[in-house]
Amino acid sequence: MGDVFEEARYRVNSAMLSRYIGRAVCFVGRVDKIHPTGTTFILSDGEGKKTTIELGEPLEEEISGVLEVVGRVTPKATIMGVSYIPFREEKSAFDLGLYNEALKIIHEFPQYYPFGATGSS
Repeated sequence: MGDVFEEARYRVNSAMLSRYIGRAVCFVGRVDKIHPTGTTFILSDGEGKKTTIELGEPLEEEISGVLEVVGRVTPKATIMGVSYIPFREEKSAFDLGLYNEALKIIHEFPQYYPFGATGSS
């Protein structure tokens, strides 16, 4: 599967997944449903569309709220998750709708938001 942390990761929403089959991605969404086995869960993006996240190992902790998942898009347009980070929303809620608008902008203007760009030395 290759190490997703060694290559550029594209920030995507559910509608963009089919364009990134086999590529490393970063997906932010709200936990919608967790399979009883803990190896699969569903996230809703800023448009309310759902994406399935598959894991190689069952979850070892309870998850809820907004998560950022890093993984690789499968041929079924799901994400094989490698890692996830929960967002803390105690003080203010994360605005998934606004995040989704930002995603649209960075994909519309890739010349200003290049994926995989490295900083100058």
